[in-house]
Amino acid sequence: MKAVAYKKPLAITETHVFSEIEIDTPVATGHDLLIEIKAISINPVDIKMRQRTSPDNETWKILGHDAVGIVKAIGDKVQNFKVGDEVFYAGSNQRQGSYAEYQLVDERIVGLKPQSISNAEAAALPLTSLTAYEMLFDRLKIQDTKQEKPIILVIGAAGGVGSITVQLLKVLTEFTVIATASRPETKAWLKEIGADFIVDHSQPLEQQILDLNIGSPHYVFSINGTGRYTQAIANLIAPQGHFGLIDDPENFVINPFKIKSVSIHWESMFTRSTFQTKDMTRQGDILNKISKLIDDHRIKTTLGQNLGTIKVEHVTQAHKMIESGQSIGKIVLEGF
Repeated sequence: MKAVAYKKPLAITETHVFSEIEIDTPVATGHDLLIEIKAISINPVDIKMRQRTSPDNETWKILGHDAVGIVKAIGDKVQNFKVGDEVFYAGSNQRQGSYAEYQLVDERIVGLKPQSISNAEAAALPLTSLTAYEMLFDRLKIQDTKQEKPIILVIGAAGGVGSITVQLLKVLTEFTVIATASRPETKAWLKEIGADFIVDHSQPLEQQILDLNIGSPHYVFSINGTGRYTQAIANLIAPQGHFGLIDDPENFVINPFKIKSVSIHWESMFTRSTFQTKDMTRQGDILNKISKLIDDHRIKTTLGQNLGTIKVEHVTQAHKMIESGQSIGKIVLEGF
């Protein structure tokens, strides 16, 4: 089978960062599904994984998490899928990824693809949807709030995770959503998907939110740039509030949150697959819920741009776009 792979953590500006290789098609055993890949999307975690690879590495590595495809074979323990099913998933960071014609994935972290949208549109959804849903309902447990008019602040809301977060909040909860963005086009996008208030995270956050005159946020979900906003979050968040984050701020200091008894929650979408947790099937269940929300036209895809087929040039272009920090929505590749 064909795959787009790399060995060294080269800067994306260098030549031959990725190569097209031919390797054996893997064989499905146990809980595995063998998926014929139809579309993928490129995520910031792909860039992080490439950059963090050991300079001494000599083996081919295949990146890629989000994927849509067709089940071509199943392992002997598979219970919920059959050959021919159209599926979508975010995969595991412990296995070879989706920049390939075929991929093995554990059935417990797979959902049925939404039927009302294209392969490319569906490929934009799994990783961000799982991250957003797990943070809101498994980590922050917003469904257990005791507040009559709960408020949540979503920092970095216009990206892939934030866009799904805002939509889930608006269709599944009664929360007032304060979302942050800095560019006219990202502010317009957040308004379109239902954010109640939009503030500029390139400017000091604290006074902007105080000026809304709606009270302190009971929940804060920081998606990126957390290190820049930690003190502002500590000042703004309501006593006994809940603060969730997914990025990796250096020298993260939690002391300012003690006086308010704030609970702090980290979310990694890969936890369940990495540690084979007993509730691993939760991810498949979440993806099926997302699929139904899409097919019921309650939320929509966050596809930003389809660059074309899955090949070295397009993978490289996608990595450059994400590293530039200027991409809007998810970048998708489709077919070989």
